[in-house]
Amino acid sequence: MSTSPPHGPLCASTASVISTTPAAPAVSAGAADASRKPAPSLSPSLSPSLSPPLSPSPHRHWLRAGWLMTASGWSANQFSALLGAYRTDLGLTTATTTALLAVYVLGLIPGLLLGGPLADRRGRRPVVFTALAVSALATCLLMAGPAATWALWPGRFLTGLGAGALLTAGSVWIKELSTPPYGTAATPGAAARRAGLFLSAGFASGGLAAALIAQWAPHPMITAYLPHLALSATAALFAAHAPETSPARTAAHPTTARTPTTPASVPVPAPAPASGGSGAAFRRLVVPVAPWVFAAPTIAFATLPGLVDAHLDGWRTVYAGVATAVTPGAGLLVAPLARRLAARHRIATAATGLAAIALGLLVAALSVAHTQPAVALAAAALLGAGYGLCVAYGLTEVAALAPAHRLARLTARFWALCYLGFITPYAITLLAHAFSPPAILIGAAALAVLTLATVSYRGTRDSL
Repeated sequence: MSTSPPHGPLCASTASVISTTPAAPAVSAGAADASRKPAPSLSPSLSPSLSPPLSPSPHRHWLRAGWLMTASGWSANQFSALLGAYRTDLGLTTATTTALLAVYVLGLIPGLLLGGPLADRRGRRPVVFTALAVSALATCLLMAGPAATWALWPGRFLTGLGAGALLTAGSVWIKELSTPPYGTAATPGAAARRAGLFLSAGFASGGLAAALIAQWAPHPMITAYLPHLALSATAALFAAHAPETSPARTAAHPTTARTPTTPASVPVPAPAPASGGSGAAFRRLVVPVAPWVFAAPTIAFATLPGLVDAHLDGWRTVYAGVATAVTPGAGLLVAPLARRLAARHRIATAATGLAAIALGLLVAALSVAHTQPAVALAAAALLGAGYGLCVAYGLTEVAALAPAHRLARLTARFWALCYLGFITPYAITLLAHAFSPPAILIGAAALAVLTLATVSYRGTRDSL
């Protein structure tokens, strides 16, 4: 039995969609989130020339920029709900849709790896807005697909390129806009998780909206992409007045990046550990978890629908759209749990997320064995919850580990490792020639448990 090919998420971000050495950083992922404090007021002793260029509500800058991550998640996932329509209406084969995935990844990887360093050197704003423009151009090319099939190839490539750059630069920008001097988030982890939440919102809504439009609207492979263009324009307007936060850019232009005084009630993060220590911690505790961030949701909405929708004639597109909404939607709902787990132990969020993924894969195997779409949606919810917890853990750890001048680079590496999970549905398709899909899913659950044991052992040993 073949499975539906994988596709763009998922980046996230991080959505952003919504972040270890034996010595943990001073501001660890396990620090509890403080409640939001009122925006700091300026001291009367400050002269007008030193007044910071902030709006009366500086803690809202991250909210303005967050919609960029939602647009990124929307662009990445809107294509997924239309795979059935492309095969039915345009006659594309499974091999062709799989190749379109490969083209997406070919654009995604350089976007991830180049977006971070460029954001560190050139600033967050120019990279983010350029990536948003590239993403909008990609959507226009996809809209031309019904008339010119060749346009799908550059469209998918540019979708990946824009999503990759926007994930890395956007995640860092939102994190920095959330913390002093631009915002009032108490810890780097609390700030970093915001990017993942906005990204997940885009993932959840983009696929569902595209599926509903494709089911009932005329010219579905054109009209289904219109909401993304509207969202991109709106997001750009919201973020237009958000300040630049890159340390390199603010140092080069001190007159446009003044720092306001920070009240004693707002904790100031301590310096991150040296790059060597943070690199070792990243490899030990983040690298094993990162591929599961997108392996879990892509199985949920790329593999499972094609295995359980045999009796859903006429409703396959809507079902696929519901699956794409349930999966990241569950990731949004576990955000409060992620905060509580992070406050208890730095590894608790990852451990719980991997356990949810393992359980979700077992439920998925059951749904496939008995061809039960409703059970598959329950599996998708579990896999989505695992995704949400793992992405929150990864972004929190990266924010706590990376020095300010390397934050975008380390964030880019994290997202690149996450996107390795996109090959999972394709691997399942290949393995299905030798093994039954339920057996493959049970094997994947065993791998998730092995990852859980490895990370738990390393995290416990490092905390001693």
